[in-house]
Amino acid sequence: MTEEVLIYDLDANKAHCLNDTSVTVWKACDGKNTVADIVEVLEKHTRSKVNENLVWLAIDQLNERNLLSGSIPQKFAGKTRREIIMTIGLASVMALPIVSSLVAPQAIYAQSCSGTVANCIGCPQGTPCDVDMDTIIGMCLGGACAGD
Repeated sequence: MTEEVLIYDLDANKAHCLNDTSVTVWKACDGKNTVADIVEVLEKHTRSKVNENLVWLAIDQLNERNLLSGSIPQKFAGKTRREIIMTIGLASVMALPIVSSLVAPQAIYAQSCSGTVANCIGCPQGTPCDVDMDTIIGMCLGGACAGD
């Protein structure tokens, strides 16, 4: 079964999307399993032979994004993608672990600025500010309400 997982980090305000390989490794990183144990878990999941370096690449990516407890020294620090792929082996490229991350906008910035707003954060200059739906108190200027 192919699975992707989206993890939202509230502290860093980041979203991380893990592909099937990364999810399998992430779930197996319980503090008890060794890398060899995780290789076995991944082999059962993919029903194919897995290179230990493939697991290390996933661990490096998860650790780099603070998705694992504790700190683990990176196995591939300073290596290019080409060098990593050559280390893992071209046969494993289809199962490469991928962790994609992006900074998510804070909820306040996701508001619509049509009509009037009570808070100007993230709204364009000139958006009307209001106290309630009927009383306009000014316009948004520089992220704050400026009186008439």
